[in-house]
Amino acid sequence: MRILYIFPHPDDESYGVAHLMAKQKREGHEVFLLTLTKGGATKQRHKFNLSIDEMGEVRFKEMLEVQRVLGIDFMDVLDYPDSGLKFLDPRQLENTVKEYTRRLNPDVMVTYEANGISGFTDHLISHAVVKRAFVELTGESNPPKRLALLTVSEETAKRSPMFRLYASSPGELGCIEEVTEADLKLAHAALDCYKTFIETINNSKIKELLELKIYFQLFGESYSPPLSSLFDQLKK
Repeated sequence: MRILYIFPHPDDESYGVAHLMAKQKREGHEVFLLTLTKGGATKQRHKFNLSIDEMGEVRFKEMLEVQRVLGIDFMDVLDYPDSGLKFLDPRQLENTVKEYTRRLNPDVMVTYEANGISGFTDHLISHAVVKRAFVELTGESNPPKRLALLTVSEETAKRSPMFRLYASSPGELGCIEEVTEADLKLAHAALDCYKTFIETINNSKIKELLELKIYFQLFGESYSPPLSSLFDQLKK
């Protein structure tokens, strides 16, 4: 199976699904990652006296290490404005997402759920753009079969010490993937690639928040109990 993850920033994948990516690679699936910005507008750049463009290049190089650690089959990091997706014509982003999806031909697409987990505007825009692209692609030949929306459990949201997290209720969950401790160890190694973000990674306690379970809503689908794999019961 082929799966395309689409997020707005470097480290979004490692904060959320790196351990699942590791599992999927271990099981022989093809894992693709599209990141819409280089994340250069982060305030972390001031610590290193870097411009937005310079910080973006640093973060891009960190992402290349993440790709190596996780064995991601295809990765592209675009240069749309970090913290500025809301100012763009959404059709531009939608067309970009559709272009990559047609080229990579994934069975499953993944992005954030409607609240973006953190509520950050770029996350919300990414959700809307990817969902719109997915819907439009359903009218084409050989479209992706599922759109999975990354979320967190209510318990995880309560344990977050640094950021307010928006959780999904149990009834909203369509899939709960389980990974191994070895997969989780690779996720920690992926986070360690972001050397310019070590302080934030430590303060957010993300390594403690990452669980052996990863939670998803499934757009337009409902299952009770939730599926145990994003590849279960795919539409033909």
